Amino acid sequence: MSTLGIIGSGNIGAAIARLATAAGIPVVIANSRGPETLTDLVAELGPLATAGTVEQAADAGEIVVLSVPLTAATAIPAEALEGNTVVDTSNYYPFRDGRIPVLDAEELTTSELVQCHVAGARLVKAFSNILAHHIPALARPAGAPDRTALPMAGNDAAAKAQVAGLADRLGFDTVNAGALSEGWRFEPEAAAYTRLYLADPATPAEQMLEAASAPVAAATLTSALEGAQRVRVAERTF
Repeated sequence: MSTLGIIGSGNIGAAIARLATAAGIPVVIANSRGPETLTDLVAELGPLATAGTVEQAADAGEIVVLSVPLTAATAIPAEALEGNTVVDTSNYYPFRDGRIPVLDAEELTTSELVQCHVAGARLVKAFSNILAHHIPALARPAGAPDRTALPMAGNDAAAKAQVAGLADRLGFDTVNAGALSEGWRFEPEAAAYTRLYLADPATPAEQMLEAASAPVAAATLTSALEGAQRVRVAERTF
């Protein structure tokens, strides 16, 4: 594939950037603080990585990873992402994002809200249900018997095919969870959210950021998605 744009240099964005450059994919990475703040990360990533502005990352290639907090995602200039396939890694965390009435009322899913903002882009929700440190830990070559699957949701079949191809290059299988309206199936507290990828699913919440991972096969993920019960978003406080 061509160059991958990444908007957001936090844990998820940086983890995807590391896998991309390791797979031979050039990346242009941006954050809200400016390219000069990305010197260390770009040096770590090597010659395939370049720091840029949000607009430069959006213009870098056909696929852009949008890995910023939800309130920041809906503040990105929409015109910058027009025409792109956008990988949305966001989730709704009320303690961080504040209460968002349309999400609390379940009028929209998180990624439907982002899609409304970037109406000219083809949004695919992916890499949003896995802890950042599990991304490199679970990546495997194609055909590996312990390859992990990640869910994706989107309204555009061609865009989902593009994101599936990217995930494959990065070391993951994918399972189609349906349209963006079905994204709740792998959002916080749902069956296909982060605990599915823990070696010990009973790990206390305060230990999850250091917890070991375990591979999740496509069949296991499919079962979790199909059996998911919708979480009452308005009742969430974290």
